Amino acid sequence: MTQYRQIFKPLTVKSMTLKNRIVMTPVATNCADHSGDVTPSQMKFYELRAKGGTGLIIVECASVYSPQGALRANQLRIDHDNYVSKLFKLCETLHKYGTKVALTLNHAGASAQSSVTNIQPVSASDLRTSPDGDVPRPLDKAEIEKIAKKYGEAAHRAVMAGFDAVEIEAGHGFLINQFLSPLFNDRTDEFGGSPENRARFANMVLKEIRNAVGPGFPIIARISADELTPGGNTLEDTLEQLQYYIDEIDLIDVSAGSSVALQYVSDVDYLPDGWRSFMAQAIKEKFGKPVITSGNVRDPHVAEDIIETGKADCIGMGRGLIADPNWVTKVQFGDESDVRKCISCNIGCVVSRNFDNQPIRCTINPAIPDGDEYKERKVKENCNVVVIGAGVAGLEAACTAAEVGCNVVLIEKTKTLGGIAERISVMPNKKRLGDFPEYMIHRAMKLKNLFICKGMEANADFVEGFKPDIIVNATGSNPLLPDIPGLHEILAKPKSERSVYSIFDLIDDVPNYPDDMSDKKVVVIGGGNVGLDVVEFFTTKKADITICERQSHFGVDLDPATRSASYALMEEYGVHQYTSADLLRVEDHKFIVRNNYRDLEMDFDYGFVCLGMQATTPQLDELTEAFAYKGVEIVNIGDSARTRRMIDGVREGRNILNVLERRGFLPTLKQ
Repeated sequence: MTQYRQIFKPLTVKSMTLKNRIVMTPVATNCADHSGDVTPSQMKFYELRAKGGTGLIIVECASVYSPQGALRANQLRIDHDNYVSKLFKLCETLHKYGTKVALTLNHAGASAQSSVTNIQPVSASDLRTSPDGDVPRPLDKAEIEKIAKKYGEAAHRAVMAGFDAVEIEAGHGFLINQFLSPLFNDRTDEFGGSPENRARFANMVLKEIRNAVGPGFPIIARISADELTPGGNTLEDTLEQLQYYIDEIDLIDVSAGSSVALQYVSDVDYLPDGWRSFMAQAIKEKFGKPVITSGNVRDPHVAEDIIETGKADCIGMGRGLIADPNWVTKVQFGDESDVRKCISCNIGCVVSRNFDNQPIRCTINPAIPDGDEYKERKVKENCNVVVIGAGVAGLEAACTAAEVGCNVVLIEKTKTLGGIAERISVMPNKKRLGDFPEYMIHRAMKLKNLFICKGMEANADFVEGFKPDIIVNATGSNPLLPDIPGLHEILAKPKSERSVYSIFDLIDDVPNYPDDMSDKKVVVIGGGNVGLDVVEFFTTKKADITICERQSHFGVDLDPATRSASYALMEEYGVHQYTSADLLRVEDHKFIVRNNYRDLEMDFDYGFVCLGMQATTPQLDELTEAFAYKGVEIVNIGDSARTRRMIDGVREGRNILNVLERRGFLPTLKQ
C-alpha cells in the first residue's frame, strides 16, 4: 500500500467528497464534435483517467455562449439544453470509478478567433490578448449582465447533467481574466480602474452561478494568481482583488501566467515540480479556503510534501495525467517506477490542439485516446523482430512488439540506452527529458522476450543469426554540419585544440564548464531548439552570448511556451541576436556571418554550430541488400527516416503493430 498518506486522504468540499487529493485540471482535448457535443474519443479519454484512480476530473472548458465565447471549433458547449444528455453520459461513465467530475464554464472573450466564430471578439476593452489576436470590441453593461446570466444558465445545466461541481475559468487571458487584469482592462466605468471594479464582473458571474446551483453545490474558480507579466496582476494584487469575489468560491484552483506569458501557463520543462505552490499557500492562508496547486508536479514525494506542509489541499495535474492516465493507481499501489512522467515538452498537448487545430496527443504516450488496449492482443504465430537503435523510437518499437508476444532483439552500438533524449538530459535545464528514456528502459527490462545487445554493430551477418521476420531501423540522427568553408577542417582537430563545437561536444563536456564565464564570449550559429538550448546553458554562466539565425525569427521549431521562455531569457540576459544571418566561413575563434548584406566578423572563445540534425542510417543499405529479397520486411522509423520531433518517432515505434497486422502475425483489430 502507498507511503503517500496525505495524497490519499479524502477531502470534502460542500456536497462533494474526493477519494484522494489528485485533481485533473482542465485540458482542452479538441475532440468535441462541431456541434459542441461529447464524442466517443473524448469519453474514452476521460474514462481512462477516472479508471486510473483520479480523485476529481475537471472537464475542459465548455462554452457558455457560442459562437461569441467559443475558443475553438471542436470545443464543448453548454449554452443549450440539448448538450445535457451526452454530458450526463460522460458523468455517469466517470462516476463508475468513484471519481468526482466538475465542468469548466468559460467565455473566451478576446481569446476567441474571428476565423472560428465569424464575428469580432468581445472583451472588457479593445486590447488584444496576444500579439497576433483579433482586436476585440468592448462590451457594454447590458451585454456584461447577459453574459453573467449565461454562466448561471450553464451552471444549472451542469447540475442537470450530473456534475459534482463547476469551475469558472478566471485566468489565462479568458473573458473573466480580461476584466480582472490591468493587461486587458482599461475601462473607466464601474468595471474598470480599481481592483474592486475590475472584480465586479467575476462577482456577478459567481452570484449568478450560486443562484442557479444552490448553497450546497461546490463552485471552483481557476485563477492566475500571478500573471508573471509586466503590467499584469502580481500575487499581492490578486490577494487584494480576490476579496471582492471570493464569497461564493468553495475551492480555488491556483494557476499562474497569462496569454502573453505562456511559459508559466503550460509550464516549460525547467520549472521544478510544484513551483507555484507558494502562491496557493498565500491564498489559503489569507482566505482560509481549500486550494488546488499545479505546476509540473510529477514526483509523488513533492505532491505529498505540498499537502503535508499545508501549502495546498489538492494537487492539480493536467499533462501528467495525459502522459500516464494511471499515475494515481501506480503511486497508490507501489508501482511508482512504472509511472510515465510527463516531460513538459508541450507538443502533443499544447501545439497540436491550440495551434495546429488537431486532437490532443502526447509525445511520450502514443495511446491517446484509446489507451494500452493493444497489450490484450497477441501474435498468432512465432515472429522474430530485430530493432536496431535504442533511442526512444527504437525502444518503443521493441517494447510494443514484445508486449504482443514477438521475440525481440534490440541492438545498440553504444553502451547506453535512450539515444539523444538520454544524452541531452545531462544539461541542467533538460533533466526532465531524461525521465522518458528511464521509463522506457525500465519497461524494456521487465519483458522476458526482449533481448538487448549493447555495444554491438548491427551488420547483416550478426542480424542473420536472429532469423528476423521484421527489421526495424531506428538509428537516429547526428548534428547537421554543412560544407561551410573551414568548418570540417576545424572540427577534424582534437577537441582540445579548437574553439568550434557541435551540440554533442557541449553535451559530452557539460560538467567541465566553469560556473562563472563572464569573461568569455560565446557565439551560437542556429536559432532553432538546439541553438537555443546552448544559449540557455551559457546564460546561467553569465557568458557574453551572440546567436545567429538564418530565418526571420528564432525558435521556429519550438512550441509557443518554450519559444516565449527563450525570448524572455535572451532579453533578460542581454543576448545579442541576429536574424536573417547566414554563416559564410568558419575560422578558429571567428565566424564570418552575412547579415542584411553586410559581412560581420564574430570573435569568440567558444563557437557552436547548431544547424539542426540529419538522419543517419549506417547499416540500412547493407541490411536492405541482405534481407529485402528474403521476405524480411525492413522498416525505417524516427530520426533515421527523417529528423522531426520526438512525438513522431515514438508514434512510429508504436506503429510496429500495423506492420505485424499487415504481415498476418497479429489478428486484425475489429472495428
